[in-house]
Amino acid sequence: MTFQEQIQQGIPNQLPQPKPYETNINHAPKRKEILGEEEKKLALKNALRYFEPQFHAELLPEFKEELEKYGRIYMYRFRPDYEMKARPISEYPGKSEQAKSIMLMIQNNLDYAVAQHPHELITYGGNGAVFSNWAQYLLTMKYLSEMTDEQTLTMYSGHPMGLFPSHKDAPRVVVTNGMMIPNYSKPDDWEKFNALGVSQYGQMTAGSYMYIGPQGIVHGTTITVLNAFRKINKEPKGGLFVTSGLGGMSGAQPKAGNIAGCVTVCAEVNSKITRIRHEQKWVNEIHENLDELVERVKKAQENKETVSLAYLGNIVEVWEKFDQENLRIDIGSDQTSLHNPWAGGYYPAGQSFEESNKMMAEDPELFKEKVQETLRRHAAAINKHTERGTYFFDYGNAFLLEASRAGADVMSDNPTIGKEFKYPSYVQDIMGPMCFDYGFGPFRWVCSSGKPEDLQKTDEIACQVLEEMIKTSPEEIQQQMKDNIQWIKGAQENKLVVGSQARILYADSEGRMKIAEAFNKAIKNGEIEAVVLGRDHHDVSGTDSPYRETSNIYDGSRFTADMAIQNVIGDSFRGATWVSIHNGGGVGWGEVINGGFGMLLDGSDDADRRLKSMLFWDVNNGISRRSWARNEGAVFAIKRAMEMEPNLKVTLPNFVDENLL
Repeated sequence: MTFQEQIQQGIPNQLPQPKPYETNINHAPKRKEILGEEEKKLALKNALRYFEPQFHAELLPEFKEELEKYGRIYMYRFRPDYEMKARPISEYPGKSEQAKSIMLMIQNNLDYAVAQHPHELITYGGNGAVFSNWAQYLLTMKYLSEMTDEQTLTMYSGHPMGLFPSHKDAPRVVVTNGMMIPNYSKPDDWEKFNALGVSQYGQMTAGSYMYIGPQGIVHGTTITVLNAFRKINKEPKGGLFVTSGLGGMSGAQPKAGNIAGCVTVCAEVNSKITRIRHEQKWVNEIHENLDELVERVKKAQENKETVSLAYLGNIVEVWEKFDQENLRIDIGSDQTSLHNPWAGGYYPAGQSFEESNKMMAEDPELFKEKVQETLRRHAAAINKHTERGTYFFDYGNAFLLEASRAGADVMSDNPTIGKEFKYPSYVQDIMGPMCFDYGFGPFRWVCSSGKPEDLQKTDEIACQVLEEMIKTSPEEIQQQMKDNIQWIKGAQENKLVVGSQARILYADSEGRMKIAEAFNKAIKNGEIEAVVLGRDHHDVSGTDSPYRETSNIYDGSRFTADMAIQNVIGDSFRGATWVSIHNGGGVGWGEVINGGFGMLLDGSDDADRRLKSMLFWDVNNGISRRSWARNEGAVFAIKRAMEMEPNLKVTLPNFVDENLL
């Protein structure tokens, strides 16, 4: 069968042969056993409902073995034989170009070069799933190949519920992931309902089909690192940045450190992913000996090198060793997946990666104790460095939250509302006041042709737009504009593409609309082929997350999720090609609600109309909320937006004299 025929077939009408378990692939860890006997039967019944009854007798023992061996039913047998990668949009079968663009993005999320655990359909973060099983993938791709522009596909936590009649301006796909009744959003609830096959953790851009590899956060990480050095009034050259995590999202850190120009040390316990990042040239060197690492760092600092060093081992060992050696760390953070601390997101010190994975599945309570003990050590070592001048920030991975739950010394001596921890989050100190409040966030695009020359052309178009805009930009956003122009000019030479021909660029609503409009015009004129627009959920408006995206909201509303819900509803009727809303993301299940979108630009007048309506709302929804929270940058930005658009009328806050209070 051709690739197109396999897509159109969906779930095959004859069982494919079982596939061997490939040991050279980076697999998800075994999940802990959480289902009772009746629940296990229910999980099997739920899995078998995808298949005709004549296949049940053969599939039942196989699915039972998967559930017992891995803690989930992935249906490995049904993995397609074709290469998993984003193909040019013209190679996808179908009646709708918009639907084809979504197929392209789904396959990009599962590309072996992009996905963290591709055979388990997990893109990043240890549990950020595109689908729960391979039957869902096959059925979704079939539906997309059949869809017209008068239909909408509804996705319930990875499950394609079906195609429903709609209209051309409706989203082609509406995605929900993990949208639990609030009382059922504890970490063990995710384990249970995911094992039952009825819910999944979509992370942020995994389950919304908008992940573009570590590049997706390289830009934001670069901005963060540059501004962290600015906060301590130090040039990055010769400066030392210490952090951890080389998986999906965190893999961007060493590359960002190189772009910023500092010395980066990033610890990682998984040797397989460390080697992958090294092969991809996202990290320069791998070190396994702490004494050698110390000498290498001293040499790099002395010579003011720009270099990234991976330490294959536990990050706690690095912080403690550098303290013993009196080695000065300038800026420090952590980007392990602490939103998922008990299922592979963070590993305890003092034992191997393999020993930890075994304990995680076989003795989860002991594993939890070991993780919390390590978190206390981790925080204690960080505190020693910060006493000597290190600037430490929480990288939005729930490090401070989980450390506090473990009893670590991370709470402020003088807490105020929204500032309960000893250290700020990077959103509170950097991204919030500098970027999000002014409307700047991670706008991204993917060239549907798969041609590098199309990506280069879009880079040039975006740069031209920004260089024109900066001539009349107000002083308040000049630094942001300069950083973004510098970024896009260096994007090609930094070799950021992994998987699809994609780019990310921090831009405000004006920048996003003007860049998108220029792309659409270039498509109409035949200069480039169709482009898919999107963004990270980690943005101005998309996410309500009290310990990350909205951590710089101090009016008491940071635990509300109105903004994210309004965002996805508003995007859906203003022209998005697909929309998504998730429970859980970078800081954990039950800790955040986040939404995203995708939009196909095809050069049409319809696309031009939609992009102007949707992109304006998508950003200014969040600015208005941040303005109402009395964030002064956002008040400035929303007033400017109202001057640009007479139909925008936003309620502005009045400020109260603190002395009067």
